[in-house]
Amino acid sequence: MRSKLYRSRLQAFERQTYYSLEEGVKKLKSMPTAKFDETVELAFRLGIDPRQSDQNIRGAMVLPRGTGKVNRVVVIAEGEFALRAKEAGADEVGYEELIQRIRDGWFEFDILIATPSAMKEVRTLGRILGPRGLMPNPKTGTVTEDVASAVQDGKGGRIEYRCDRAGCVHVPIGKLSFEPEALIENAQAVLATILRVRPPGAKGIYMQAWTLSSTMSPGIRLDPKAAAKA
Repeated sequence: MRSKLYRSRLQAFERQTYYSLEEGVKKLKSMPTAKFDETVELAFRLGIDPRQSDQNIRGAMVLPRGTGKVNRVVVIAEGEFALRAKEAGADEVGYEELIQRIRDGWFEFDILIATPSAMKEVRTLGRILGPRGLMPNPKTGTVTEDVASAVQDGKGGRIEYRCDRAGCVHVPIGKLSFEPEALIENAQAVLATILRVRPPGAKGIYMQAWTLSSTMSPGIRLDPKAAAKA
């Protein structure tokens, strides 16, 4: 059974209506509030076949207005790369002993960055990090020699996106307490990225549907035709 808050939020908009992004944000902001600052999310249903390796969308980007969350960033590196990571503000930097801590069950971080030379050891943590979505990956910019930029991005609004088995992508765009303009700017940046990474092998209509929601709200349908023209 749906909560009282969820049912009251259903009254704030028409479920079968397609809204513009600006209208959708306005509707979301007008809903009765929860007792915490909810995360706002865009969900896309794309015309892709994730079973095909060339259509398995995955990547990372930096939201122009931030995420509303301060990420704890850890870097596995040594030598000059470790020094650069520390100077850039990484919360933890290390190599063998840091890898061992993770192996022993330490996961007090949001983003893990590694240099290419460290990946031989980091790959041994795949079974531990993979299910938690913490495994460094070149596609998301977390396997890199430019550790300083990676740390700064991680601290300053970096998010990852990837499609699920149904061809859907869920992307956080900030907090419900953000000003409407900030949510709209972040959403437009995410939309532009999702459109830009359309796989060449995708057939038919690519942007099939997209919705806007917060942690405890129903999804607000946004106009897919307008999105496709963005």
